[in-house]
Amino acid sequence: MSSNSWWRRAAGQSFNPGGAAAAAAAAAREPRLALPHLAAPDIGWVDWAALRRLGFRGVVFDKDNTLTAPYAPALWPPLVPALRRCRDAFPPGALAVFSNSIGLRQFDPDGSEANLLEEAIGGIHVIRHETKKPAGTAAEIEKYFGCSASHLVMVGDRHFTDILYGNRNGFLTILTEPLCPSEDPFIVKMVRRLEGYLVSHWYKKGLKPIKHPLLTETKNLVKDPSL
Repeated sequence: MSSNSWWRRAAGQSFNPGGAAAAAAAAAREPRLALPHLAAPDIGWVDWAALRRLGFRGVVFDKDNTLTAPYAPALWPPLVPALRRCRDAFPPGALAVFSNSIGLRQFDPDGSEANLLEEAIGGIHVIRHETKKPAGTAAEIEKYFGCSASHLVMVGDRHFTDILYGNRNGFLTILTEPLCPSEDPFIVKMVRRLEGYLVSHWYKKGLKPIKHPLLTETKNLVKDPSL
């Protein structure tokens, strides 16, 4: 990606009026929508086989700071074994990427960058879509998987995009820590600080994530992979 493309994409992602409106509405009316069902340092801590046994049929990943460094074209190397374990737990084709950068027609109109990422991450499908998270429906994702979003897992590193979008549309949501927060654009860093402040405040008030019908247990779904 050229430096001009990087800055255009970074600026475009930072300016997300639909996302800002959705986040403001959630904060005012239902802040629990920004709280994940599960949280983990990274995808390597998630017991994917256990989630499959609970009835989940697929996993949807954010890209930047969840699977890759921001705007990078390849998987973050330490996550290679973790992604392999996830693929082994689910049927072929049951993993996908849903990103506010690659695959979004605003920044990738012909899908060429999505094609490159699919090759780089072993054929995992990048869903092409029109609307930035957290706005929009799960229609494109449900069409790809052939099932309701309530049978899918949404994984990402942002409360006000990935988690809010996932909860609004019925996914099980998993928050991971950003892989390379130092490489975020300045505005994203500021928004992360705001997210952290608000989420901490909501947890201190006793708020809990919204319930998910398939999440009958949480024990041992997130665990240290070294143990």
